[in-house]
Amino acid sequence: MSDAETVGRDGGELDGFHIGQVPHGVGAEVSDFASEWEDITVATRVWERQVEEGYRVDLRVHVLRGDRLSDLAALHDFLAEYHERDPAAWDLVDFAHPDGPGLISESEAFWLVEPGVAVDVLLDPEHPDAQALRATAEAVTRTGTA
Repeated sequence: MSDAETVGRDGGELDGFHIGQVPHGVGAEVSDFASEWEDITVATRVWERQVEEGYRVDLRVHVLRGDRLSDLAALHDFLAEYHERDPAAWDLVDFAHPDGPGLISESEAFWLVEPGVAVDVLLDPEHPDAQALRATAEAVTRTGTA
């Protein structure tokens, strides 16, 4: 798949970060949410589409803030709990995001921007696209406004 086929529209700004692109074909329904879990604030943007069974989430971007996120290992541990994953079974490899160290799989990429600030990008795990995920994650950058 070429970059033109992988890259879609601009995703806007979310809690101090610009989502420079979303993958081609991601649903047009966009919602923002703010929550807190285990003393971590989570700003979330979700792209979804209507399907026969209801709605399907195509893409999620989370901006995470909290003292617990002190390093990449702490971020990994938090996300394993948050997403209810077995850390030992989570197939991740190193991901060098321009804003900081991270980890990536076929359907999720996350990185630590600085202690206390992280970003998590997830594609629909039923339709993973590693190239689109990497391009989308690399296009999420700090705006300096939060």
